[in-house]
Amino acid sequence: MTRREDTVVVKIGTSSITDDEGVINRNSVGRLCDGVATLRASGRRVVVVTSGAIAAGLPELNLGGDRRPRDSVTLQAISAVGQGGLIRTYREELGRHGLITGQVLLAPLDFFVRAQYLHARGTLNRLLELGVVPVVNENDAIADDEIRFGDNDRIAALVAHLVEASTLILLTDTPGLFTADPRLDLGASLISEIVEIDHELENLAGATGSGRGSGGMASKLAAAKIASWSGVRTVIADAARDDVMVDACDGKPGVGTVVRPREANLGARRLWIAFAVGSSGQVTVDAGARRALEKHRVSLLPAGVLAVEGTYDAGSAVEVCDPSGSVFAKGIVRHDSAVLRAHAGCQTGDLPDGIAHEAIHADDLVVLPG
Repeated sequence: MTRREDTVVVKIGTSSITDDEGVINRNSVGRLCDGVATLRASGRRVVVVTSGAIAAGLPELNLGGDRRPRDSVTLQAISAVGQGGLIRTYREELGRHGLITGQVLLAPLDFFVRAQYLHARGTLNRLLELGVVPVVNENDAIADDEIRFGDNDRIAALVAHLVEASTLILLTDTPGLFTADPRLDLGASLISEIVEIDHELENLAGATGSGRGSGGMASKLAAAKIASWSGVRTVIADAARDDVMVDACDGKPGVGTVVRPREANLGARRLWIAFAVGSSGQVTVDAGARRALEKHRVSLLPAGVLAVEGTYDAGSAVEVCDPSGSVFAKGIVRHDSAVLRAHAGCQTGDLPDGIAHEAIHADDLVVLPG
């Protein structure tokens, strides 16, 4: 039987495998595949999550550099051109080591819809059982612009949960998270270990990525938080570092920024609610409701609702915030926005017949990590 510690998810960004014009750098991909082969030789199963389809398609259409389009429809079309060349490069480079590649294109609905989630998990696990190296990317060519991830860091974290990985390695073009921007502060030092990701660290990460990619350190910390809450250890490290993947899995000091997994982690459904499904609106609750939800993990009743923002149907995901506007929970509502707005503040006994007593049932509500 495969143990959790035998499975690793490695994510690499666009800036680490392409040049400034977006051309795939075969040497960079080859270096990554060498590391994958070493991990496989050590008995580990490996899933690769790669960016680069849009960037790889740009030069083929003479649209690289300053000529890069900005509209989403053209970029999606370009990704369809680039994805073929991207996966071909992986097949060839992994093939040098006698490894077989399987392409898996995922979209947010593959995590939002339970049936598709189970299918995705089954496919990935079967590929791993067959000895294949799955190479995962977001399905940019047909992704709905309103419901897409936009970067592969979060996909990598969700995939790590999907395959019950022990380690998520986020490869980038920096050695990890620093105490300050090392480009601006010569005294900045690498943060080697993070026990808990808090707002201070998130602010430290900023929000910018490279011109060729869509991520950045902020998205990597967000991914690491997802992984941490699903029991997965994350390492953020420099893709150009020698033996980076093996060292990350073996816990070698100084390999990058390590984010520890939490001892108490979320199950599949709660992880899905908290991090995978997008929010359609907000529900503001009173201070007493917040205390009850946080301390006792009870259902949210209409009596505790102060205000409803947005328009949504029953079964949608919403953020739950306190009177100060601080979001502290997320859940799946049992009423549409009009019904919930009309009955906000109502005691259970005053609700009309046929109306669910819970605005959000306890089983569908997740108190978010701070």
